[in-house]
Formats: sequence, C-alpha cells, structure tokens
Amino acid sequence: MRPTAALTPLVALALAATTLTACGGGSGSDPDTVKVSFKQSTDNSVKVMDTYLAGIKKQFEKAHPGKKVELVPIKAPDSEYYTKLQQMLRSPKTAPDLVYEDTFLINSDITSGYLKPLDPYLAKWPDWDRFIDTAKAAAKGEDGKTYGVPDGTDTRGLWFNKDIFAKAGLPADWQPGTWNDVLTAARTIKKKVPDVIPLNAYTGKPVGEAATMQTFEMLLYGTGDGGTDPLYDKNSKKWIAGGKPFEDALSFVETVYKEKLGPDVSDALDPNVMTRVRGEWLPQGKLAIALDGSWLPQDWLPGSGHEWPEWSKTLGLAAMPTQHGQAPGKVSMSGGWTWSIPAKAGNPDLAFEFVKTMQTKANAQKWYVANSGIAVREDVAEDPAYVDAQPGIKFFTDLVSTTHYRPAYPAYPKVSTAIQEAMEGVTTGDTSVEEATGSYTDALKDATDNQVIER
Repeated sequence: MRPTAALTPLVALALAATTLTACGGGSGSDPDTVKVSFKQSTDNSVKVMDTYLAGIKKQFEKAHPGKKVELVPIKAPDSEYYTKLQQMLRSPKTAPDLVYEDTFLINSDITSGYLKPLDPYLAKWPDWDRFIDTAKAAAKGEDGKTYGVPDGTDTRGLWFNKDIFAKAGLPADWQPGTWNDVLTAARTIKKKVPDVIPLNAYTGKPVGEAATMQTFEMLLYGTGDGGTDPLYDKNSKKWIAGGKPFEDALSFVETVYKEKLGPDVSDALDPNVMTRVRGEWLPQGKLAIALDGSWLPQDWLPGSGHEWPEWSKTLGLAAMPTQHGQAPGKVSMSGGWTWSIPAKAGNPDLAFEFVKTMQTKANAQKWYVANSGIAVREDVAEDPAYVDAQPGIKFFTDLVSTTHYRPAYPAYPKVSTAIQEAMEGVTTGDTSVEEATGSYTDALKDATDNQVIER
C-alpha cells in the first residue's frame, strides 16, 4: 500500500484551489469524450500506469470510432491524491468520468455520495463473474451495492537479501515460523553484519497507511486464530478496543526500534522512506529484511528507471508468520485499487465501456504483470503465462488464500491514524506500549462515536 499522510488545513485548502481547474470544463462538456483520472507516480522515471493507459486509450478509440479518451493524471503523493480527487468529485464541472479509487478510502467517498453504483452495468457484463469474491467485496458499500471494479490486489510478506543472510550464517531458504524467529534473524544480522539495516518495518504518521497496513495489521492479524477480526466486530458493527493483541503488535514495533534492529528513527519517520527502501536500501544491499508488499518489483523492471535485473536472484521471499506459529501459520494483508464512476460524471455509460476494455482477460493480465500486481480474475490467476511471467508472482498470489482485508468503513481512516500515532510513540520511546494502547482506545472512541467494544 502506498503511503497516506494527514494534510494540514492550509495544504488542503491550497490543493482544493488548484483542483478546480484540473478537469477543464468537466466530464459532461463533450458527450464523445471520456475523461479518465488516475494517480500518476511522483517518480518521473516510473511510468507504468501512463504506458498502460495509453495503450488502452488506443484500443478503445479504435474500437469506438468517433469516441475519444482524455487521460487526466494527478501527480501527487497518496494523501494529496485523495484530497484532490475528492475536490474534483464534488462538482459536475470538475468530476471526470472515471476515477482511480483506493479501497482504503472508497467507503468514505461512497458515504459522501461521490460515486455511482455500478450494479446495473455489472449485471450485464459476463466478465464480472470471473472476479474473485474477496476483491468484489472490497468495492462494496454498506448498502450492499458495488461502486468499483478492482484492477488487482496485493499481498505482503518478508523480502530478504540472500547475500547478507549468507554473511550472517542464515539460510537462503529462510522461512520464519514465529515473530521471534524474525527478531532472532534481525539480531543475528545486527551482530554479524553490523553495517546494514537488519529489518525495516514501516512506522508512524509520516508514512501513513503503510505503517498501519504493511506493519501493524500484518502483526495484529497474526495474533489470533485467523478467523476472528481483531480490529472490527462485524456482528456488533463496533471497533475493538486496544487489548493484549494490540499491545503485542506494538511490542514488536517497540522491540525493533528499541534494540536498533530497524533504520535510525529519523529515517524511519521520513515520509520518503518507502522510496529509499525500493530505490536505495534493497538494491544497494543496505537492508537485510523488508516487511513489504508484492508490488516492489515494478520499480526494478526494464524501463522503470530503476532497473535491477539481479533482484530475483539477490532477494528471497518468506511469508510473515503468525505470532506463535499458530494456524494458519502465516498472515498477509490485501488492499488494492478500483475503477469507479463519479456520481456527477457526464458520460457514465462511455466510462464503463472503457472499464470493460481495460478489464478484458488479456488487458487485465498485462496490467497485473506490468504493475507487479496480484490477479483478481480467476481465469488470469490460473493462466501459466501469468504465473510464470515474473519471479515472485506465484508466491504472492498463493498468499491470497490466507490474506485479510481491512475493515474499510468510513471511520477507518481515523482509526488508521490513531494506530500510526500509537506506533510512533513506541518507536521514538516517548510512550510505553501500555500508554500508547490506552491513547489508541481513547482516540478510537472519538473516531467512531464510541462504537467500541472490549474483547
């Protein structure tokens, strides 16, 4: 998951002002043109999405004579992208016809009335039956209607440098069985290869949702039996207060930074730390273990600007274990993005035709491979051409069977921020695990109108 960070009111206002002209005359100004808004990478050398959409635009215009596609990139970090997008969605003058929505915030936009339910379109589209149910659920509102078509998902695990492991006397086929196994490996590396960072686990508010999802939830969802959600109780529709599982997850984070098994705290709390992990620490052999996502190779593939052809030989992959090795033995979190039609879109029918072009089996498969994504179409996931297209695809696709999805209800962004604040407190040593857990529960009550239960 790409990072999310809170915006100051001043920045938010400035972004709002600049957004109003982002789509020119609005989506409805030309009935023959579909305006497609998407998140453009802030790294000028990474043009995976741009290249893919340019190809789909060409296909679409050829198949629909007289129709045009206008691509409307939003070049911004995630948090700013969300703000700009929501500003655009508020008015028919600025709303595009199709938008790229993170499942992290889609329910907020659904609740705000910014998105159009797609059920009438999906009912007439045979390919919808090819999408896996968990991915469909990620784009569903609390009203039971579907507001987005997923373009893939992601999973998370442990990337490790086999060269560093060899120097530390650790195996090239490392597969930790418990959290303690992960920490033991990091401690061994710290002792035997002292000039590298043993373990990176994202933390704190500066990296936003990456801290919550890549680190904390990978821990929290590994504390139980895999069948009970430790963050949200669906039966009572209430959030779960900080208890022992929450404290155990925080204790892991505290240990990483207290024992100096991770980056320097100043580096860990740098908003650009994810770029450093992908573009510097891993390729340059400065980081031994990274708790991170399936998408990392997209930055290392030919044409990415950060080519690293040796990555598949240098790096090994291991599943993140559950806390004590209890069943199912491993844990992963999944998110992803969807294509949605704004409620105020001028050309919704044309927009869905563009979605159908993007989501043919061939085009979807092309995107999954280019984006180092995980297939959400069953027919692609079963295709040997997809499975063998890139090292690591099978490993991360297999994690889907034991993955978890965030309870991405409208209150979730505030809950996530409260988690990040708790993590930051134990990372810097400013608060104890118990104090941070108590502060989290207080913040949780405020964020959810006291819809909280103790467990």
